[in-house]
Amino acid sequence: MPSTRKPLWPRVIGLVAAVALLAGGSYLSWKTWLQAENPRDQYQIVQVQRGDIEDLVTATGTLQPRDYVDVGAQVSGQLKRIHVEVGSIVQQGDLLAEIDPTVLLANVDASRAGLRSLQANLLVREAALVLARDQHLRQKNLIAADATTVEALRTAENNLRSAEAQLAAQKASIEQTQSLLRASEANLNYARIYAPISGAVVSVTARQGQTLNANQSAPIILRVADLSTMTVQTQVSEADVGRLRVTMPVYFTTLGSQGQRWYGRLRKVEPTPTVTNNVVLYNALFDVPNADQRLMTSMTAQVFFIAAQAQGTLLVPAGAVQSQPRGPRRQSGPGGPAGAASAPAAAASGARAPTEGQPADPRREREGAEAGPRTPVKADAPPAERVAAVRAPNQAAEAVNRGLFMGPTGMPPRGPRQATVRVIDAEGRTEERRVEIGIGNRVQVQILSGLAEGDEVIAGLRQPAGAASGARGNQGAGQQRSGLQGGGGMPMLPPGGPR
Repeated sequence: MPSTRKPLWPRVIGLVAAVALLAGGSYLSWKTWLQAENPRDQYQIVQVQRGDIEDLVTATGTLQPRDYVDVGAQVSGQLKRIHVEVGSIVQQGDLLAEIDPTVLLANVDASRAGLRSLQANLLVREAALVLARDQHLRQKNLIAADATTVEALRTAENNLRSAEAQLAAQKASIEQTQSLLRASEANLNYARIYAPISGAVVSVTARQGQTLNANQSAPIILRVADLSTMTVQTQVSEADVGRLRVTMPVYFTTLGSQGQRWYGRLRKVEPTPTVTNNVVLYNALFDVPNADQRLMTSMTAQVFFIAAQAQGTLLVPAGAVQSQPRGPRRQSGPGGPAGAASAPAAAASGARAPTEGQPADPRREREGAEAGPRTPVKADAPPAERVAAVRAPNQAAEAVNRGLFMGPTGMPPRGPRQATVRVIDAEGRTEERRVEIGIGNRVQVQILSGLAEGDEVIAGLRQPAGAASGARGNQGAGQQRSGLQGGGGMPMLPPGGPR
């Protein structure tokens, strides 16, 4: 008689599978609970450190010599010889060029000959005056003796006055000719062109043998510049020019010397702007010594105006600071879970509510207030969602920057101001702490009070491994779609992530 008992192995397999599923679920729950309990697994933790910070206004500029002279020709003629070339070092008074002096020398000779002729005629006029005086005196004596007529006396008087006038006219002609001679001699001297200042020849625009015409406009032959002091001509946008102050410190770097800084102080901001393609730019000028002659004319400078700076001060990342406190919060501990008071606000703003024992993330709250509801990112989430999670810290940092560094007028606020940060204590718990901040830029913020060196603060969320790999994959796809070759650089993602 055949047996009717069912085999036991299906039941055993089912029991083993159930136990395995239960164990796996318990392990995952335990791991998730540990991650939720330990904020170091979820957040980027940084220490408060001491360092230097600068609030900068950046612009581009061009280097030009502070003192330079365009040397031109004051007389017309053929440029006979140029004694210098570009790069020549000259001293004030050195001979630079010569113009053919043939015509000028002839003018001088003619003026001198005319002067000699007039001076000879002057002697004749002086003799005629002496004769006229003698005749006038003789007629006066004769009229006293009643030996001549009154008419003869009057004729002698007229001759005397005429001789005096002719002598005065001759002297005036001599003075006029002397002036013409001086002008001719000056023009002859202008045929030899000398350096007006000490410096270097930075350009030569004329050529030897060229005919120069100084009657219509002064032709430029070359430029001499004093390169010991350079002027940086910087174009600053109208949005930043209001932050500039005369005598404020400024430094710049050049394309060939990125590691070296040249320092100076703002000398002048020209009130009249230049408009290029509807962009209004103001010229800001400052000088810098150039004793070693490393700076050259027309170099491009990356200019940094120092609006504020501090050395050896406490610094935290900009993403760790909230510009406005979001209400009182309770510390995690026996009194209740951390972030309990902020859970309704987080839920109302669309941010993820913190679990028990887990702090509410300031970045999530700021993102929720600006970007709308968010959901936790899973490892198997679509690529667009993972990339959005990677982009979230950048969006939060931009929101922080808007709150911290832009006042109600659109300009950066000045002076100390209040803010909050999330701090990790020695027991690994989190608390929100009010601090006083000072100088800030888009990377770091100065802490004036409320924190000590070595304190640990939350700077943002840790980047999920799945989201990072998804971002890298989509970055390559985006580069291929945009026709870019692979290589280093910033991720090329369209706004809002890949589509």
